[in-house]
Amino acid sequence: MVHYPGNERAALAIFDFDGTVSLLREGWQKIMYGYFTEEILKCPHAPERAETEHLVKNFVDRLTGKQTVFQCIELCGEIKKYGGIPGDPLAYKKEYLRRLMNHIHHRLEALRAGGDPTPYLVPGTGELLKALQAKGVKCYLTSGTDEKDVLDEAKLLGISDFFESIHGATDENSQACSKEQVLKELLKSKALRDGRFLSFGDGYVEIELTKQAGGYAVAVATNEAARDTTVSRWKRERLLKAGADCIIPDFSNTKRLMKFIFGKE
Repeated sequence: MVHYPGNERAALAIFDFDGTVSLLREGWQKIMYGYFTEEILKCPHAPERAETEHLVKNFVDRLTGKQTVFQCIELCGEIKKYGGIPGDPLAYKKEYLRRLMNHIHHRLEALRAGGDPTPYLVPGTGELLKALQAKGVKCYLTSGTDEKDVLDEAKLLGISDFFESIHGATDENSQACSKEQVLKELLKSKALRDGRFLSFGDGYVEIELTKQAGGYAVAVATNEAARDTTVSRWKRERLLKAGADCIIPDFSNTKRLMKFIFGKE
């Protein structure tokens, strides 16, 4: 882990949503892996199941952090590669989201009925957002999930008011609202110098983009299924490769994390 003295001047923090602050969609990877594997195995020249599962996991993980449609576009390429006739990427996205919504419907309904959001937040999320707010750091939320869903879910989780703005995919194709575009626009609009912003994320994409832009990248390697304080090994490995400066399991030790990032209480 690396500490940069310039962090004490940070004026902006950019958060990913799913897996970084929200656990509402926990289990999405398993659903996408399974669905995409099914589609490729229909191809006349598809590999054996184990090989197919491996290649699906690789490209889904590599594209995590980008808009969902990018993973569906990659699926189309693999189907064509193995002799199949790919459908519309948006049709694959629609079916994936249908399966995902079936998986998380009860969670959303529980929150709409006034249930406690704590089980669906990465531990310590509220405390960290409050600490950054108290320090005068403006927070922004970005996601590859459709923006209407991010807005709805952030509100249900009770965290909307901590963010200056919330950004997600803004149209059905969702390629026009990339995290890279949002990041560049935020940095440009705030006229920030190199190193004067932080990012928190669990995807390869946001960590890599942060480092390219000169920011400090905190990788959140939460073990989502277990909901404990252990680090997810597969997240840790790929986020280190992306250039993460700091790897944490969650935000449960906010005081220590703030001291580590900023170098003082």
